[in-house]
Amino acid sequence: MKGFGSRRRRKGIPTEPALVAAAAENPGGRVAEIDRTYIDDPNGYVPPEAIRGVWLVDGSGKLTGEYQGNPRHGVPQDDFTGLTDPDHWLGWLGDDPAAAVRQGIEETLRAQVGDAVLEWVKILETPRFLTGGPRHPEKEHIVLVSRAALAAPFALSVRTAQHGRSLLLGVFSWAAVNLLPPELRSDRHWFDLGVGLDWAEERLQRRIYEVDGEDGAPER
Repeated sequence: MKGFGSRRRRKGIPTEPALVAAAAENPGGRVAEIDRTYIDDPNGYVPPEAIRGVWLVDGSGKLTGEYQGNPRHGVPQDDFTGLTDPDHWLGWLGDDPAAAVRQGIEETLRAQVGDAVLEWVKILETPRFLTGGPRHPEKEHIVLVSRAALAAPFALSVRTAQHGRSLLLGVFSWAAVNLLPPELRSDRHWFDLGVGLDWAEERLQRRIYEVDGEDGAPER
């Protein structure tokens, strides 16, 4: 029960059909009480903050009345720890890699729908990184990075005037080339929905070489 509060018994055992059915499928386990304020489909991805707490289930698959609250319950927040925690060089993304990736995702969404508002985004696991370039002419153990890329699996919530709130899952990829010298730099983003990280990494290995435009102008 890591991350949740201490057990306490609440008055009245829930009779909500979805909770009762989930308990029956998880004897001896626990079932989550979802706050529908923040998500529309409790069977899809659920951000940790959208869980009010969990009900304990007995061995026969019935709710016991024991409950553990979620101290993180509230408005979902960005989570870029999957991007920033790994010991990987991200200098090509600037001083704040998380802010750069968030901006790239938001720009991609707004290119599709002009009034799109990115409510929150979470990097779900460690991205796949690519870096490459020539060796230093005098120090062979040093590589001068001229190309860099990443593929980051995400879950996000976006809101538009026409469609309301949508929860999207996929992989955001970003490649940058001609980092030496920086004035010739070119960038491109890819936003692939419903794909796996292995799929995105395989394509990124080709995409990183497709970024250069014929005239050398930056591409987004």
